[in-house]
Amino acid sequence: MTDRLPIARESTPGGNRRLAVILSGGGARGAYEVGVLWYVFDELTRLRGAPPPVDILCGTSVGAINASFLAAHLADPVLGVRRLVELWTNLEIPKVLGFGMRQMISIPRLLLGGGGKGAGLFDVTPMADLVTKEISWRAVTRSLRKRQLRALCISTTEVSTGRTVVFMQTSPDSTVPATSPPRTLFRADHIGPQHALASAAIPMLFPPVQIDDELYLDGGLRQNTPIAPALRLGATHIFAVGSSREVVGRQINEGAPPERRAPGAAFLLGKILNAFLLDHIDVDIELLRRLNDVLADGRSAYGPAFGEQMSRAARERGAPTYRYVNCMTTRPSEDIGRLASDHVRRGRYRGDAFVAKRLFSLLDTGQGDEADLASYLLFDGEFCRQLIEMGRADAEAKRDELLDFFGSAGEDRGPESDDGGSWNRTSIAMPIGT
Repeated sequence: MTDRLPIARESTPGGNRRLAVILSGGGARGAYEVGVLWYVFDELTRLRGAPPPVDILCGTSVGAINASFLAAHLADPVLGVRRLVELWTNLEIPKVLGFGMRQMISIPRLLLGGGGKGAGLFDVTPMADLVTKEISWRAVTRSLRKRQLRALCISTTEVSTGRTVVFMQTSPDSTVPATSPPRTLFRADHIGPQHALASAAIPMLFPPVQIDDELYLDGGLRQNTPIAPALRLGATHIFAVGSSREVVGRQINEGAPPERRAPGAAFLLGKILNAFLLDHIDVDIELLRRLNDVLADGRSAYGPAFGEQMSRAARERGAPTYRYVNCMTTRPSEDIGRLASDHVRRGRYRGDAFVAKRLFSLLDTGQGDEADLASYLLFDGEFCRQLIEMGRADAEAKRDELLDFFGSAGEDRGPESDDGGSWNRTSIAMPIGT
């Protein structure tokens, strides 16, 4: 499903478009956003004549891994995204998650505490090897140095304080914003595999990751759709990819209600993860939508100077100024938890299926056809391919709107056509998210 806010093209000062791509978290659900990226950097690139120039990449959890991979391939994003599709399609669960007898007997200690700083249901050594080997971290730095990208942002949660820490690496002519939303720290750093792994460390499932002297967990606990960093960095256009289907109104089942049994711990944990990691995009986009409406209604009622007058008052009190931000979001058209349930029920996994079957036999879904917890852990090529195809199809269904949002290749800024390094001079309309 693709939602889009109304576009006010005249609101972009001087016509300087600053495109931010926002990739959210969700474990194996990240395959969906790979499908969306595949369409944007393949078919849409062919239609518009060139890949859309990305100024800012912001990622949380698995979105941080996908964002880092894309950042490393901006010299040729078309081939890069095709390689990303290939990697996800060939995944095997044992090559991503370590789960054996040691992990099984440690479950009580994990639940009751005392597991130490490395406590987690899975051994993430295979995932760490994958992230380290498959992402060229030197190429990430090269993309930034050559200004093929202006900023890469990775959101994490600091264990000791509970605040969101957004690690940022910027191009030479760009700087980390001086101000940040409440309970959020923007921190300049040279981003590497440890930042991506920390952002993807879902509590209880994966152990926290140490960076310098602090431990960090999944950034999605408070900022799963990291729009706020992009706005602070001066984004005028935001393309956000979510990993959960939008639910509108109350869902009513016709006929006799299905027989249900009491939900088990795994079922409840899946729902808790959904609440923590997936639902933030609704709040973030709604805040952005409402502020855009205020600016549009103010201009209609009080004239074209309304926005500047509001910004002048904000500057006088040292607050961020206001601007209209064009935003488009793409979200799954189907319930990924139900798709995961179907896949687990079939029990067909890539490679050696013994570990996968043993793992998912422990994940009692508890109710109906929902397997939300399993959907975070199904790093299986066949399941991932299904999500990739859905992402590509959902994006293709909105081809015309995507073309309008990204604009034609003639509107793209060249690598040297910036404003002398002051590209993030404009501050945001309001804090979004945390």
